[in-house]
Amino acid sequence: MLALMAARQAGLDDPARLRRAERTRRVLSLELNKDRDVERIHGSGINTLDIEPIEGRYMLSGGSDGVIVLYDLENLSRKPSYTCKALFSVGRSHPDVHKFSVETVQWYPHDTGMFTSSSFDKTLKIWDTNTLQPADIFHFEGTVYSHHMSPVATKHCLIAVGTKSPKVQLCDLKSGSSSHILQGHRQEVLAVSWSPRHEYILATGSADGRVKLWDVRRASGCLSTLDQHNGEKSKASSEAANTAHNGRVNGLCYTSDGLHLLTVGTDDRMRLWNSSTGENTLVNYGKVCNESRKGLKFAISCGCNPEFAFVPYGSTIAVYTIFTGELITMLRGHYSTVNCCVFQPHFQELYSGSKDCNILAWIPAPREPVPDDTSEKSLPQQHLNPAYEDAWSSSDDEG
Repeated sequence: MLALMAARQAGLDDPARLRRAERTRRVLSLELNKDRDVERIHGSGINTLDIEPIEGRYMLSGGSDGVIVLYDLENLSRKPSYTCKALFSVGRSHPDVHKFSVETVQWYPHDTGMFTSSSFDKTLKIWDTNTLQPADIFHFEGTVYSHHMSPVATKHCLIAVGTKSPKVQLCDLKSGSSSHILQGHRQEVLAVSWSPRHEYILATGSADGRVKLWDVRRASGCLSTLDQHNGEKSKASSEAANTAHNGRVNGLCYTSDGLHLLTVGTDDRMRLWNSSTGENTLVNYGKVCNESRKGLKFAISCGCNPEFAFVPYGSTIAVYTIFTGELITMLRGHYSTVNCCVFQPHFQELYSGSKDCNILAWIPAPREPVPDDTSEKSLPQQHLNPAYEDAWSSSDDEG
C-alpha cells in the first residue's frame, strides 16, 4: 500500500491503479459483519435483492411470501453496531401485494422513484416508490421467472421478461404494451440480462440448455446461440441446436464492461463467454453446485483486478476469480440454501438472501493497525491471497 501511494504521489502510476488495488483488497477480505444486521421482515425465503445504482444506499428484497421490503443501508446512528432498517414493505395486507412468490425485484436504473417486481402470480408490476402503488401491471399467461431493465438504455424503455413460455416478452414502459416477443427457445426462459455495453443487446437463458443473444432491433431477433463446444462437435452430433449447458440455464450475468457473459446451469457448471464472438473461453470453475429449479441470482464485482463472481452454492456463497476460475473462498453464515446475492460496488460490500429468511451483510474486514516503525518489507507477504498479490504487483504494465 505504501509503495502504491508513493508511486501515485510521484505521478508514476495511473490514478486508477491504486483504486483497483484497494477495491480488490476489500473484496478479498469480505467477512460476515457482526456489527451490521439487516432487519428481519420476511416470514419466508428471500429470492431476490437489488441495490439502487445511484447512491448505493437503498436495497429491495422479494420473498417467497410475495412480500417486498425496502431497506436503508446507511448507518444514520453513526454507532459501530447498527441495524439496516426497513423503510417500508408491501406486505400481505397491501391491496396490490403479489399473490405468490416474488422472483425478481429491480430498481429503475436512473432514479429511485420507481422499481419493478415480477412473480409466480404471472404479473410484472411497476411501482411508484413514493406512493407504494403500482403505476402499471403487465399480465402473462405463465409463471414469471425473471425480468430485467437495461442499465444503459437511452432510446428505449423495454423490460425483458422470462416466463414459462419459451417466448421472451418485451414490455414497453412508454406504451404499456407487451406485444413484442422474441421466439427461438424451446422451453421456459429462466434468466434474462441486458448488456451493460450495448442497449439493444439481450441475453436469455432457458430450460432447454440454450443461451441466446438478441438484437431487439432486428426482425429475426436472434444474433447467436452460444455453443459450449465452440463448433468442434462432429456434424452428426451438431444437427441439434447449440447448447450452452447440459442442463437448465438458470443464471446470467454480464461483466461490468459488457465484454463477457457468465452463465450457470443445473449441470453444475459455470461458463464464461466472449459476448462479442460468442466463444466459450473454456475457463474451468470446477463443480458449481446448482440444484435450483428456478432462477439463480448471482453477482459480479466491479472495478477490481481481477474481477470476482459471487455465486450461491448451497448454504454458502462461492467467490471465484472470473478469468482464471480459481475458487478464492466460501462465505459461510446462512443456515439454509442461498437464493441470491447482490454486490454494492461503492463500498465493496455483499448482501445475500436465503431460505432461512435472513439477509446477511458481508463487509470488508478493517485494516490491522501497522506500527509506525514497520517498513513495508517486513510485512507478512507470505500470507497474502495469490489473487491479491497479482492485483498489487509492481510489475503491472497498466497505466
